[in-house]
This record gives sequence, structure tokens and C-alpha cells, in this order.
Amino acid sequence: MTAKVEALWRHPIKSHGREALTHARLTAGMCFPWDRVWAVAHDAAKTDGTAWASCVNFSIGAKLPGLMAIEAQLDETTETVTLTHPDLPDLTFRPDDEPEALITWTKPLMDPKRAQSQRIIRVPGRGMTDTDFPSVSIGNMSSHRVVEQKLGQSLSPRRWRANIWVDGWAPWEEFDLIGKTLRIGSTEIAIREPVVRCMATTTNPDTGKRDADTLSVLNEDREFCVYGEVVTSGDIALGDMAEVV
Repeated sequence: MTAKVEALWRHPIKSHGREALTHARLTAGMCFPWDRVWAVAHDAAKTDGTAWASCVNFSIGAKLPGLMAIEAQLDETTETVTLTHPDLPDLTFRPDDEPEALITWTKPLMDPKRAQSQRIIRVPGRGMTDTDFPSVSIGNMSSHRVVEQKLGQSLSPRRWRANIWVDGWAPWEEFDLIGKTLRIGSTEIAIREPVVRCMATTTNPDTGKRDADTLSVLNEDREFCVYGEVVTSGDIALGDMAEVV
């Protein structure tokens, strides 16, 4: 049960862009580095930004498909983020210092019938993942190809917003890993639970338009990818092998 790392992704601002990586340093008990460091709370949010909060508090792709077409690039040293979108001019800003820049930039992507983006929050030491524990998400390319085959159309893996993509497992074999620990590179990740999917995955990440009924071809619980918890710090890179410890 071995597979090879095919892609690594981080999402500096939750639901507001993704960035491909060639390597990363994972830390035990922490999220994927620089993943969901910031999140955009809307005007109906019930969070003060001091602790983890569920996705219902934030502007996300499930409710605002236009957000799914954002790409991101993070300068870790200056904590500056550059965002691009096919229908908007590029934006470079510092989320901690210039939240209004992002709020203004995304206004054309907002649904006037939904809660509006209001502020950016950052919880020190904790990425705003959809799990109440600091998680990394792992996708299986074989499962992705099955979804493509069932729908009869090509799909970008970026729809699923996973951190780590591996190839070499059988379709859906990732679910057999729940309760087990993977070694990838020099890090170890305990696989905890499946990822339950939402409407965000129906959106084309190139256009920000919904164009595929991805949820219809998943199991009844809408599961795709798995969440893991980093239990041993280490390095991970493209081409590394993933194997059960």
C-alpha cells in the first residue's frame, strides 16, 4: 500500500486561493504550513477570532462559487499575499494590515442574498481548517479519476482543495487507512477521518462557475479525501513515497 506524492497545495486564506508547492516542513500537532492561516468572517459570523471556528462563519466557495477561481501566492517573509482571478485585477496585500483591500476586491464575487465578507481573522498557531483539530488533507488521484469517469468529464483536482495528492493506491483505498499512520518523506501522519464534501467541489476552479455534479457520484455521506494529523515532524516533497508505518 504505497503511493507517490504528486502534488502539494496550501491555501493561505481560507477559500480565497491556492498555491502549489514542491516541498514543505510539517510540524507535529500543526496544520499544513501556511494553510488557512487567515479566514474571512462574514457579517453574520459568531466568532471573535480568538479560537477555531466552523466554516459557517466564513465566506467560502460552497456558497460563493466565484471564490473558487482565485489563485494565491504567499511571501512568507513579509506575510504578503498576491491573489489573481480571471475576472478581477491582481491584488497584493498584507491580510493582517489591509483587510479592507480583500473585502473590496471580492465584492464582485459576493452574492447580495448572502452574508457579506466583513473582516479577516487569524488565530495564532492554528490554521482555520474544517476540522476542530489541526489537520492536513490527503487526496487519492485514483479516486479522482473514478469521479471523472463517472461524470464523463475532465476535472481539476484543485476542486477538492487537498494539501497532499498521492498516486498509486487503488480507488477509495484512502478510506482503508483511517486509524493507521502514514510515513511520507520524514514526516508521519495519522489518518483520522474522511472529508465530507460540499457544493464547492461542483465549481470549476478555472472559471468560478458550477459545471459538474461531483456530489452525485460520491457515496451517500459525500466523502472524498481524508483528514490526517501530523504526529511526527518532518519534511515532505514531490516524489516522496507514502507508506503505512
